[in-house]
Amino acid sequence: MHESIRSALRAAGAALLATVTVAAAALSGTAPASAAPAGLPGMDVSSHQGNVNWSGAWANGARFAYVKATEGTYYTNPYFAQQYNGSYNVGMIRGSYHFARPDTTSGAVQANYFVDHGGGWSKDGRTLPGALDIEYNPYGATCYGLSQASMRSWIASFVNQYYARTGRWATIYTTTDWWSTCTGNTSQFAANNPLWIARYSSSVGTLPAGWGTYSFWQWSSSGVFPGDQNVWNGSLDRLRVLACNGPC
Repeated sequence: MHESIRSALRAAGAALLATVTVAAAALSGTAPASAAPAGLPGMDVSSHQGNVNWSGAWANGARFAYVKATEGTYYTNPYFAQQYNGSYNVGMIRGSYHFARPDTTSGAVQANYFVDHGGGWSKDGRTLPGALDIEYNPYGATCYGLSQASMRSWIASFVNQYYARTGRWATIYTTTDWWSTCTGNTSQFAANNPLWIARYSSSVGTLPAGWGTYSFWQWSSSGVFPGDQNVWNGSLDRLRVLACNGPC
């Protein structure tokens, strides 16, 4: 998640607790859950966390991590190696994610940049498919100046190229509100792309169209682990199946 988006979601959660405003609820899905939802605990991090104490996170129960690798075609996380390799070395199942900038270059171009800078995949049983982080624009217009049809085409360009390069369908990270606003709540990606939903609330709420369930749920921006708090909707064995794309 982009650092400014994280701050906005945290602020929105606090505002909801204080004022229960409709605007705050619309922004991010309301306040963080008071306790971790059911599922396998995990986390996601970016340069905002710097060098992460992975042994501590493992001891506290984290079993997977998503690590920011890239943004657009102009940024790579300077802490990526420490975070991506460090999570792996303590035993976690890890993956990397790309913060989308649909207003700068095509989806295919950004997918290539992502794969070339840490977003690849290997069938080692410990590497998750890369994730496309597509959400509120921290730099301007919410939908990056794209129509709903153009946004759908951009996402398709990214996930199709990622599949061509890696043989995996990328996980899609988003919020239901943004997805509805900027894609028209399309269901075209639900059949192939695992859903990583962001909602800071005691319930996951309504999911984007087509997804009958979520794979990952980012439920809070802070907690026992560094970075954002997540759960995998299943067991460790099932997470390994996703990592392996079937039996390892």
